[in-house]
Amino acid sequence: MARFKNLAKKLRLAKRRTQTRWAPIWIIPKIYSKGRRVHPSKHTHIKRHWRLRGAKTRV
Repeated sequence: MARFKNLAKKLRLAKRRTQTRWAPIWIIPKIYSKGRRVHPSKHTHIKRHWRLRGAKTRV
C-alpha cells in the first residue's frame, strides 16, 4: 500500500473498520437474558479479519 493515502481511500477504509467492530456489550443482556454468555462479535454486521479476507475497497 502507498505511504500516503488520499482522503477518499482513508474514508473507505475507516468505514470498513467500523463495520467489523464488536457490538456494544449491553446488546447481549438485551437480546438474550442476564445469565447468557455470548461474545459480542456474534452480533457484528460484517465478520471479516484483515489477514483472512480483504476489505474489497476500490483503488
